[in-house]
Amino acid sequence: MSHERTDVLVVGSGFGGAITAYHLAAGGAKVVILERGPWLTTTDFEHNFKLGSSYTRAFDFVVGDGMSILGGNCVGGGSVVYFAAMPRAPRFVFERRGSIGRRMWPAAISRDSLDPWYDRVAESISITQQGWEDVSYAGGLWAAACDHAGRTANPVPAAIDTGSCTNCNWMMAGCRFDAKQSLLVNYLPAALAHGAQIRPLHEVQSIARADDGYYRVDYSHVDEEDYRVVTGGGTIEAKIVVLAAGAGATPVILQRSAGTLGDMPHAVGRYFSGNGERLNTAVFNEDRVREVLGLSRDDGLAYAANQIGKGPTVANWDRLDGSLPEYTRFSLEQLYFPPGLGTILAQVADEEGLTWFGPRKKEMLKDWQSWLIIFQMTEDDNEGVFGPPPARGNADRISQQMLGLGRLRYQPTENTWRGWNLADAEVKDILERDGLATVTPWTNDLIGAYTVHPLASCRIGDDPATSALDDRHELRGHPGIFVTDGSAVPAGLTVNPAMTIAALAERAVPGIVEAARARGIDVKYGAPAPDGGTGGRRGVADLLPTLTRS
Repeated sequence: MSHERTDVLVVGSGFGGAITAYHLAAGGAKVVILERGPWLTTTDFEHNFKLGSSYTRAFDFVVGDGMSILGGNCVGGGSVVYFAAMPRAPRFVFERRGSIGRRMWPAAISRDSLDPWYDRVAESISITQQGWEDVSYAGGLWAAACDHAGRTANPVPAAIDTGSCTNCNWMMAGCRFDAKQSLLVNYLPAALAHGAQIRPLHEVQSIARADDGYYRVDYSHVDEEDYRVVTGGGTIEAKIVVLAAGAGATPVILQRSAGTLGDMPHAVGRYFSGNGERLNTAVFNEDRVREVLGLSRDDGLAYAANQIGKGPTVANWDRLDGSLPEYTRFSLEQLYFPPGLGTILAQVADEEGLTWFGPRKKEMLKDWQSWLIIFQMTEDDNEGVFGPPPARGNADRISQQMLGLGRLRYQPTENTWRGWNLADAEVKDILERDGLATVTPWTNDLIGAYTVHPLASCRIGDDPATSALDDRHELRGHPGIFVTDGSAVPAGLTVNPAMTIAALAERAVPGIVEAARARGIDVKYGAPAPDGGTGGRRGVADLLPTLTRS
């Protein structure tokens, strides 16, 4: 069992981990990144759904009680498997009150104060404001249906090099063409260039206090083919620990560490948000699509679900209106989902109501090539709570890759259902006009609600009773431990959260640097963007005094 010391230990290599690791390494700190998943490169990304392919190796699907989470499990984290949609959160999001009845976000953070940090991300990750010429057929179909129903539609900003994108249909399995701007092409190689070390297949189990102001982090080596198998382990001591294992794993590590670190803030493992996410399946009538919308494809089929290509290219943002009451605001995106999972969870109406199985479902499956999935991001009530942690990892592993049984309990409140029902009704009103399609939501009966954007399980805030972290992302009562992943985001964002997670991580770095210096680490803040750009650095210069204690 190995034992070593470093200045900074970063747990996880997604947006929260890669960004902090780059800046700390570039500032002169010795940085080690532990990633529980494999290190997959461009040549490893495969175009199939076979067990053992990059598709199953790079994902973590955890089924909870009332909520299931799909996340990344590889070097680069969610950025490797996401659809690369990078909108900024609407202004009203930062004023949300939610279940606690008062502003959830720290007073120091608003859309205005976060915009310079959004700019830093945009300087580091190439983001394209897609035009209509970049939109997939699925996006065009959604846009045309919105227009037909008197709604607006907008191409989605995305971290995609549209010149390199081949529209291959396999974004979720990693990009073989480096068109998707994952962290594998910006922050992580820049961190490596400054001496950071990345260690894949290292699953962190717990944190304890060590001597001389260090923290001791225990980890297990995970087998590269069967994630249920542990092949060894070790310990690393660090003066600064940055947790960025994801909102479904970071709170579990902290819960397991309570016996060795001391009491955790009340909010650790509470107030989980699934970003209010819900999916609807629309089965299109090909004839009506041609007759009403005037759309067709070269092969004569108006729409084929297995040939969508890119991820979400078009969104409807009509309900992102700050004047509307809370829990009634949402966005609607067209996207692609693998036919296997989509066919299982899609519902159909029969004589007794909606069901996800039975004779009518069989009939529905015959038309799967005419399906379109609409992704809804609403305002939920942060009602998720993590139970006692499993013996190791974030879940009890069921299969050798991808599938686990977690301890998250999520029972949607009336407020959450209000948002879901309004979004369901909006999608139905848009797509069922003039017989274009039949729309039904995905079932919650099989795996509960479902999210690909877990948030808020260790959230920042001003109130110690309802937030695990202060406004600099430091864990309350445990100086030197920081959380910079999606679990730090206080609540659902009504849009894809990657851009906001990244901006918050950028914002957290000056405070982490100051804490590191106070603990004797020779490190400074001020690194340029990974490609050397300095405009974003100059843009945040005036904000730095507010992020340090000195």
